[in-house]
Amino acid sequence: MVKRSTTEKSFCRTAELILKNNTHCSGMEMVLEPLLRERGFGVAEGRHKEHLKNMANAAGQSCRDYTPPGGETLEQVKLRFKKFLKALFKRMLDEHSFSGPDTSSGAAAAITCGADVPPGGSANDSLHGVSVHALVVSHGAYIRVAIRHLVEDLNCTLPAGVKISQVFSPCPNTGISRFILTLSRSESRPVLSAARCVFTNRTEHLENLTEAE
Repeated sequence: MVKRSTTEKSFCRTAELILKNNTHCSGMEMVLEPLLRERGFGVAEGRHKEHLKNMANAAGQSCRDYTPPGGETLEQVKLRFKKFLKALFKRMLDEHSFSGPDTSSGAAAAITCGADVPPGGSANDSLHGVSVHALVVSHGAYIRVAIRHLVEDLNCTLPAGVKISQVFSPCPNTGISRFILTLSRSESRPVLSAARCVFTNRTEHLENLTEAE
């Protein structure tokens, strides 16, 4: 299953290219998800990033944390992501009809933004034995809030030796992060019983691409 943001044609194209070049799974479905849209920037929407930085400086705040007039707060973005996770967990358990108490699911987030590149590794890291995969294609500001929620609020464990500043850094263009989520079904709803970060912000998959690709 591939879920992507409903905003901007570039993200539609990214999701389409992923499906086109997929060699591991058949019958993949692409779902347009409004909850994955980029953070709203109010009066700064569509303006150059320098304009947003200048507004943040004038307000005495960091650019990452600043909310322009009419914009969406980080808390509002997090609320959208929480709603998305709730719907995703329910769909995973309902559609795959797991009978056991625990259900493992992997979610790899492919998102676009700029940042530092972390250490390398295999594209298949930690996928062995994971029965359900969801690829989420969204935006840099949104995905940074999502990762912070997974780590700080849902107690997601991190790889040994990784720096927290690296985990929370903006994602590079078409960078990939992967989380392994273990779900269990309660009487009323799916429950996240464990979360583990495999890696964040990888770009090794781009190293051998030609300009035409």
